[in-house]
Amino acid sequence: MDRADISSMPLPRLEQWVTDALGQPRFRAGQLFKWLHQKQAISFDQMTDLPAALRETLARQAEIAGVSTRLCQVSRQDGTRKYLLELADGNLCISTQVGCRMGCAFCASTLGGLVRSLTAGEMLGEVYEVQRQTGGPVDSLVLMGIGEPLDNFDSVLDFLDILSSPQGRNMSLRHVSLSTCGLADEIDRLAEKKLGLTLSVSLHAADDATRSAIMPINKKYDIGRLMASCKAYYEATGRRISYEYALIDGVNDTPAHADRLARLLAGQNCHVNLIPVNPVAERGTRRSKDSAIRAFRQLLEDRGLNATVRRELGSDIAAACGQLRRAMDN
Repeated sequence: MDRADISSMPLPRLEQWVTDALGQPRFRAGQLFKWLHQKQAISFDQMTDLPAALRETLARQAEIAGVSTRLCQVSRQDGTRKYLLELADGNLCISTQVGCRMGCAFCASTLGGLVRSLTAGEMLGEVYEVQRQTGGPVDSLVLMGIGEPLDNFDSVLDFLDILSSPQGRNMSLRHVSLSTCGLADEIDRLAEKKLGLTLSVSLHAADDATRSAIMPINKKYDIGRLMASCKAYYEATGRRISYEYALIDGVNDTPAHADRLARLLAGQNCHVNLIPVNPVAERGTRRSKDSAIRAFRQLLEDRGLNATVRRELGSDIAAACGQLRRAMDN
């Protein structure tokens, strides 16, 4: 018999499972939820205020999504920590999926395709494992990669529900950013939830020809469709959107590209996060020259856009999305 993944259940669903599947009173679900997400128990034996018979039943009928640290690297340059986390079935991942099927031409995460999506409990397990390793709370989160969060929409929503629950981890979603390569239909669904998180859109080009060449998702949701969803998201939530733009030498980093981007985003309440692309051996993409990065940012600022260049952290420990996992797999 398959055991129920109770660590992935938001509190109302856990209450229903406890009463229907176990025949227990509803308050037991509240006790379980606190053990899982406040005390972050990793076994039922730790749940000492539950009757021994119930703990035995839980061990037979339920499971807690397990995540462990396979490798932790600390950058000598800037102190950035990179965790390679291992799931119970042996897959390696951080964030919302093992691998990715979006196929972006500059990204290491997608080289092996999508293996599977994570459960909400596994995503929470990542947070709890890092807290155990560091001895302190995680006070902000970015759902970025490995994986496309909106390609695992329902589990990500359950994760955010549990993460922000007052009976659980109780993290304000204003400290959470969710990055997407541009799944416009799912952006529309997310807008309906009005969650208060920050939406980061991986744009990387302001014209369809360039964007389609480096991001296959643009062939399904072109820039016009994506911008319509982004504007609707802002209107529904009042939350400023962050646009991510990876600068790739000779591909999307010229003054003409900057001018197109400035015209595309004119009038939007947004922020542009310029990212010097990380080298990936299998991709052959090169980081833009410092002079091109400075000129690109200056043109955007001259046109009235808020633009910053992301600090390059952890380059000596393969800290970009998918790089460390790829190195270990090879």
